[in-house]
Amino acid sequence: MIALLQRVSSAAVSIDGRIINEIQRGLLVFLCAVKGDTAQDLDYLVKKVVQLRIFEDAQGKMNLSVSDVRGAVLVVSQFTLAASARRGNRPSFDNAETPEPAKAWYDLFTKKLKNAGITTKTGVFGAMMDVALVNEGPVTIWIDSRK
Repeated sequence: MIALLQRVSSAAVSIDGRIINEIQRGLLVFLCAVKGDTAQDLDYLVKKVVQLRIFEDAQGKMNLSVSDVRGAVLVVSQFTLAASARRGNRPSFDNAETPEPAKAWYDLFTKKLKNAGITTKTGVFGAMMDVALVNEGPVTIWIDSRK
């Protein structure tokens, strides 16, 4: 499972010009299920999102988590994170999980974030979405549960 985390001061997801969900300070998480994902991959990413210390403390050091700052998380499905561009000029998405199991992983991921006490909002799985964000820092972290 792959997640791209962006520390944001705000983020929103829209479909056809209409805002579906938005957050203020927190994390925008682009999430991709890949073939062979397990419950351990899911739990690893949930724990990282909740506990990763990428928010600044009073001394300006990245020492606080989204939980510590009482931030929110906006989760957007993005199968393109599984892309391989090693050969040719058209990316291959063969490693991305198929839609039905990928949606189940996505739903379980968001449920576990909510169960951890994190305000969690989502895009619409599989939809064509516009994502707007103000990346704070900028801080962008790539996490692959298998590496």
